[in-house]
Amino acid sequence: MNRPLFFLIATLCSSWLTASPESPRPDRLVDSDRVDRALANLVAEHGLVGVSGLIYERGEEVYFGAHGYAMREEQRPMRRDTLAYIYSMTKPITGVALMTLYEEGAFRLDDPLAKYAPEFADLQVYAGLDDHGDPILEAPHRAPTIRDVTRHTAGFSRGSGHGENIPLIAEAYQKADPKNDHHTLTEMAERLGRIPLSFHPGTRWLYGDSVDIQAFLVERISGQPFADYVREKIFQPLGMRETAYFIDPEHDHRRTRIYERQDDGSFAPEDAAEAAYHLAPRAFTPGGSRLISTLDDYMRFARMLLNEGELEGHRILQSSTVRLMASNALPATLTDSIWLPSKGQMGFGIDFAVRIASPATPDENSGEIGEFFWDGRASTLFWVDPVNDIAAVLFAQFLPFNTVPAHKNFRDAIYWDDLTAAAPRE
Repeated sequence: MNRPLFFLIATLCSSWLTASPESPRPDRLVDSDRVDRALANLVAEHGLVGVSGLIYERGEEVYFGAHGYAMREEQRPMRRDTLAYIYSMTKPITGVALMTLYEEGAFRLDDPLAKYAPEFADLQVYAGLDDHGDPILEAPHRAPTIRDVTRHTAGFSRGSGHGENIPLIAEAYQKADPKNDHHTLTEMAERLGRIPLSFHPGTRWLYGDSVDIQAFLVERISGQPFADYVREKIFQPLGMRETAYFIDPEHDHRRTRIYERQDDGSFAPEDAAEAAYHLAPRAFTPGGSRLISTLDDYMRFARMLLNEGELEGHRILQSSTVRLMASNALPATLTDSIWLPSKGQMGFGIDFAVRIASPATPDENSGEIGEFFWDGRASTLFWVDPVNDIAAVLFAQFLPFNTVPAHKNFRDAIYWDDLTAAAPRE
């Protein structure tokens, strides 16, 4: 089969089902020494304050390593039990919580969002400016659906950032302040419902507040506070004892610090506001961020997904639901997907990016067709590779995102034999 035809088939078919055009490798893929050298290099050569990684292959732990510091100023080493800020790696957890309700028949993915949340019944779409410079607002061509909020195609926007520059929406968002730490998820939804959409549902992919809306839906449909529902349905069955929004003060000594990369390549501490949120209970428990976790806790979540919804006798989701979540759901009519292509040959399922083709150049992050993954603002990362039976978790805590090739080097060290490049990026 020629290469273009193979890519076409991989794109058109379900990602999960096309993930294994050949038999899985007979030998283990992960070389733990090579992975460890790659992580050590991130500290020694790139100046990262700290980094750690954990890999399971074929049901067994094949690598754990930690280098540098969790808190440099206190000389706290990066350890296996370090509590890290996972930011947007909260999103897949929220998606799994929502899909447990889907399995119960509580909703259908193509149901209008307003069916369960009348807060979104009167949405308008920003359609530009008229001849006088006044904003044009119009009714959506169709109502946003629950499927839209699971794949970031509903139209919700903050008006700035992610390639957006819509002053009307930016000002409305700032005034509404929907994600204030003192707001409940219901208050957040009420405020978001008053802000115009930046595009008609289904026409673009725009990363934003959709997963916070998913958390609100979990709370609305289940009748339980979102944090309680996630703890009962996911964390407790999986034994994720240390994943939470708030840290018990007696465990604060295990928390990491976030560092910001400076122009000269050094790293300065930058996490006072984030730390304040995690050390005192707040009303706001978003679905899109704010969880803290450990390598082992998040690996239990990743292994559950690799096992198609089950871990050690505890089933969280049915296999078919995990496959649905890990299949590309972006419509062919999509006109823009902002920076998603920067992550490689990617589609998007339900709260996961989904690899639909092999890396086209050595500069792309390496990986396997059919893998699904997501990452976090402070450069954490996880992925699930069904072809090679691998789950991997990487913890780094630095900003801005991707200013050091932590993801690239970690992935390259695992998929070394598939690379056309001679070595991970130095």
